[in-house]
Amino acid sequence: MQASKNKVVSIHYTLTNDQGEVLDSSNGGEPMPYLHGHMNIIPGLEKELEGKAVGDKLKVTVAPDEGYGERNDALVEKVPMNMFQGVEKVEPGMQFHAQTGQGMTVVTVTGVEGDEVTIDANHPLAGEQLTFDVEVTEIRDASDEELEHGHVHGPGGHEH
Repeated sequence: MQASKNKVVSIHYTLTNDQGEVLDSSNGGEPMPYLHGHMNIIPGLEKELEGKAVGDKLKVTVAPDEGYGERNDALVEKVPMNMFQGVEKVEPGMQFHAQTGQGMTVVTVTGVEGDEVTIDANHPLAGEQLTFDVEVTEIRDASDEELEHGHVHGPGGHEH
């Protein structure tokens, strides 16, 4: 069986940046399952996994336009501290959910100066070239419910 649309593909992966720093890894844990062809993972990685079989190992470098996108300076803004009511101390690195014109998004605090807080709504990996070392560990047919919902259910996936 090969990785193709509507298959649940499980992978072990290690993600590194251009400096070789490990940003994320499934090693030491369970493989990560995803529903192929349903935008559950970044496009550049999914494209390279198309047609792969269990046991295949590959190294994939993904440019920002096929990963988390380019950085957009328009997504960085200063907001008043009073927008963070109930938070005892706002500090750089903290992340919050914020309602935007495009729906709910995660923003990261990048600076605090007096009563102003600088927030960044870019994905933390936006603008980064990413390298994945991947091993395909399992491929199976998706259930009707998984196809209907557009994501994997069960261990390593979404529970209802």
